[in-house]
Amino acid sequence: MAEITLQQAQEQVDEWIKTIGVRYFNELTNLGILMEEVGELSRLIVRKYGEQSFKESDKNKELSDEMADVLFVLICLANQTGVDLTEALQKNFEKKNLRDAERHKNNDKLK
Repeated sequence: MAEITLQQAQEQVDEWIKTIGVRYFNELTNLGILMEEVGELSRLIVRKYGEQSFKESDKNKELSDEMADVLFVLICLANQTGVDLTEALQKNFEKKNLRDAERHKNNDKLK
């Protein structure tokens, strides 16, 4: 499977919405959907890595699919609000590199 950039992902989601999804749900609806998808991801991680046992309905779910659901809706929100995720992630790395240059190295809890 070919790799795609964040920009390509944003373009592909936009094309899917316009051709198959009919239109974007409004931003508040997509925020609610994002929270639902994050909850589904959380539920699976809690069962896979935490102490809860799997319910029958969770047994065939894939972590990668749940993460992709979260990413898809996040990309929808980025497209709707005019956020270039490539630029946003680059700026976020810059912020973290400046702010956290020594912070984690000096955190005794991480040693």
